[in-house]
Amino acid sequence: MYELEAMLLQPVVKVALTRVRGSAPREEGAFMLVTARGLFGTIGGGQLEYMAIDEARSLLASDDLARAMDVPLGPEIGQCCGGRVELALTVMSEADKRALAKAERDRLAAQPEVFVYGAGHVGRALALAFLALPVRLRLVDNRPEEIVHAPAGVEGRLTVLPEAELRGASKGAAHIIVTHEHALDFILAKEALERGDAAYVGMIGSLSKRKQFESWAETATDLLVCPMAANNKGDRRPEVIAAFVVAEVMQALGAYYAPVKAGTVKEEQ
Repeated sequence: MYELEAMLLQPVVKVALTRVRGSAPREEGAFMLVTARGLFGTIGGGQLEYMAIDEARSLLASDDLARAMDVPLGPEIGQCCGGRVELALTVMSEADKRALAKAERDRLAAQPEVFVYGAGHVGRALALAFLALPVRLRLVDNRPEEIVHAPAGVEGRLTVLPEAELRGASKGAAHIIVTHEHALDFILAKEALERGDAAYVGMIGSLSKRKQFESWAETATDLLVCPMAANNKGDRRPEVIAAFVVAEVMQALGAYYAPVKAGTVKEEQ
């Protein structure tokens, strides 16, 4: 968001895909922003994007306010998609910039929450892996000496009651439980499952730990993922575990939110 806000302080051209015929790297409505030296977003990369950037900067250097492009995505421009796209290039007004900044804030606020409970080696690796993904990440721990090592850009939450963070989570959140205490893992997993509205509940541990939890919790555990990263066969490095868990979580979030998105207007990326 900070990158976007900084760009909007400058003269900027919005390059939007207004029509897509056949195969193309992005969908109608996708857009990017171009300033004299900066870029935000993408319309799919490749030669198409280079052409659009050049045209946008030419527009900025002119007295015009808008231009259009109609580009076949074939061998003549070095792309093999085979489709055709139409682009609208518009110098943004101050009102346009304010509207876009608000839309971006709203979009970010609507992203699903992901809570990682435990800021040890695995928790920090998870936080780092989630940083570039479209989620609102919270790294939660009750140990000051661990939360201080949260990766740059990650929202770390130091609290003596991690379960209070869980209780305040939004519907459809993902809860990944990797704390340093089995007892705390069990408390958090039980609360997350009993909420009944999580997109994902995962707890670090083995099948033996799961059985212990099921004996203790006296609650439905069908939605519990434990062990996590079950497809990881043998490599227990935190970064590798994190990669497998993140894939599980993003798949679960996609399945949870897909019915909602199916009936909505296509979102700009």
